[in-house]
Amino acid sequence: MKVVFKKALSRRTLLRGAGTALSLPLLDAMFPALAPQAKAAALPRLRFGVSYIPNGAIMQQFTPKQAGTGFEFPEILKPLEPFREQLAVVTNLTRSHPGSQVGDHAVSAAGFLTGVWPKRTEAEDVLANTTIDQIVAQQIGQDAPLPSLELATEDFTGYVGGCSPGFSCAYMNTISWSTPQTPLPMETNPRAVFERLFGEPGNAQERSQRLRDERSVLDSIAEDARDLEQTLGAHDRARLTEYLDNIRELERRIEQVEARNRTDVNAPDAPIGTPDSFEEHVGLMFDLTAAAFASDATRVFTFMMSRELSQRTYPQIGVTEQHHSVSHHLNKPDKMAQVVKINSYYMRLYIKFLEKLRATPDGDGSVLDHSLLVYGAGMGDSNAHASDPLPMVLVGGGVGKGDRHVELPVRTPVGNLWRNVAAKYGRPMDQFGDSTGIADVLS
Repeated sequence: MKVVFKKALSRRTLLRGAGTALSLPLLDAMFPALAPQAKAAALPRLRFGVSYIPNGAIMQQFTPKQAGTGFEFPEILKPLEPFREQLAVVTNLTRSHPGSQVGDHAVSAAGFLTGVWPKRTEAEDVLANTTIDQIVAQQIGQDAPLPSLELATEDFTGYVGGCSPGFSCAYMNTISWSTPQTPLPMETNPRAVFERLFGEPGNAQERSQRLRDERSVLDSIAEDARDLEQTLGAHDRARLTEYLDNIRELERRIEQVEARNRTDVNAPDAPIGTPDSFEEHVGLMFDLTAAAFASDATRVFTFMMSRELSQRTYPQIGVTEQHHSVSHHLNKPDKMAQVVKINSYYMRLYIKFLEKLRATPDGDGSVLDHSLLVYGAGMGDSNAHASDPLPMVLVGGGVGKGDRHVELPVRTPVGNLWRNVAAKYGRPMDQFGDSTGIADVLS
């Protein structure tokens, strides 16, 4: 009879240094020898994430023409084709649209993950609903260092009053609500996100001083990392090295941004850590999220890739008219083509995130295998501020059977989908927002 004394490394093991507590990726050493039941318990939980695009979409180029499997990818979704086996395109969803009230950008953002029509107010008495990401975070995030992560690229929190007719700016500054009265702030600064995940938080002045001192988060945990490596097998050592190299690369990229911001005479007040380049900014946020998922620092995220009513231009893809302006295309083919360019550009940025998750080992698969990711918007045809059909695609192992275009009944409340998501994470709900049932999308 063989007796095995090998002990497992705790899934919650941290590498510690001055002001730093760095989570680890899933390692073989976290599984006790010959203990399959403990191995199953140590496997990663199904993560959840939402990436939000603003100002609607050209639905004719977002929606596949065929339902079921084997559909042809339309132009906007074409970059997703390599992920066919792990995705479901969901059509005919609608956000809340009570009576004859006309929706706009505020209710698009506020209604997407809440499933309700928010209270009409330009004051501080905002009211919506606890969002599905926070429902999921209550289920799977409470024993993670960060129960959830809320990210954005545009900060308009300084605006007060009504940012759209009859609706408070608070409704457009976030897509995540911890309670019906509490919109959650979205972090736009990659350095602040990095330090929440991997290092000691600090204000801009403290971060700037750390940059001048050239102190790396990883330098502070180097000794602890070396000690750990001596206890690991060859596969785990390689996995740990790859993970730490990825964190160092993120830190290097953020430091480059900070150095540019500190020396740019044309923008002396640029916040430290926030890139001027939209593509660089989005890439950093997605890479930080990927690192957070890999290390189990968080299991839930929401990311407003841009804010509703965004006035951003995209000269890098040949669109020089402001996003919001061109989104009111009046059905003119040339303007609609510009919106398709924008929608496709956002999708290409998202694909880089999916590729990173698919390439990151995680237990018996990849991080993407152990995730359910939502990509979409709270507005369909932007020219009409349409509440439906909403652009929506689900990606990752949490989708279940992939290669599906799911056509729901016309004007199915988005809350029906969120009820399905809640049940997937062990939180069945009789009602979510204005739901009328449960959308059986996740097989």
